[in-house]
Amino acid sequence: MNQLLVALDVDTRERALELADQLRGVAGGFKIGSRLFTSEGPSLVTALAARGDRVFLDLKFHDIPTVVGDAVRAASRLGAWMVTVHGAGGRAMLEAAAEAAQQSERPPLVVAVTVLTSFDAAELARIGVSRGLPEQVEALAELATTSGLDGVVASPREVARLRARLGADPTIVTPGIRGEPGGGTTSGDDQVRTLSAAEALAAGSSYLVVGRPIIASPDPLEAARALERQIGETAAHP
Repeated sequence: MNQLLVALDVDTRERALELADQLRGVAGGFKIGSRLFTSEGPSLVTALAARGDRVFLDLKFHDIPTVVGDAVRAASRLGAWMVTVHGAGGRAMLEAAAEAAQQSERPPLVVAVTVLTSFDAAELARIGVSRGLPEQVEALAELATTSGLDGVVASPREVARLRARLGADPTIVTPGIRGEPGGGTTSGDDQVRTLSAAEALAAGSSYLVVGRPIIASPDPLEAARALERQIGETAAHP
């Protein structure tokens, strides 16, 4: 099962479908986030799902439990393979999301966002969270998995700690993938907690979400293949 999920962080249906057609067979699925969903709406999710693609609908639902449950059901009807909710929504909301997925005809995976990869410890403190950043990620991950969710979204820098605490079963989806060991960002990149694909997989990531390093490349297919080779080498030499 291919662990590379390509983030279609573009503005138009035409460009999203062009990238999907180009990368299908290398990517294990495609992420639709707020930018593309707001521009093009739910029909794009349905279109990709109808082509046999796994669609990761990353809208980070965060609302009262009934609303989030209904949103998860709606995502399932569109054909979404995996959806996100915010871990900070609390146990009742997380349980409603899990129950809605389980009751759907085609249950999607539901994963909880822990702490956004744009956050560092100082930013977390600014919003009033007194825990350290790794501790906050762990606390929200444990809340999500004990509420019945399939897993979490966390930066690659927290994956090893999460595996040690949660075990091998939960799905861990990892954004913040950059090309060089140790991560590293480029100008205009707001993700601060990053690692390479090989490092994230070695730590225990289930899926890697990669956007700009692939879709902004002059040759997106070759960029995706290079990451695929990293993934294959890591699997062969864990």
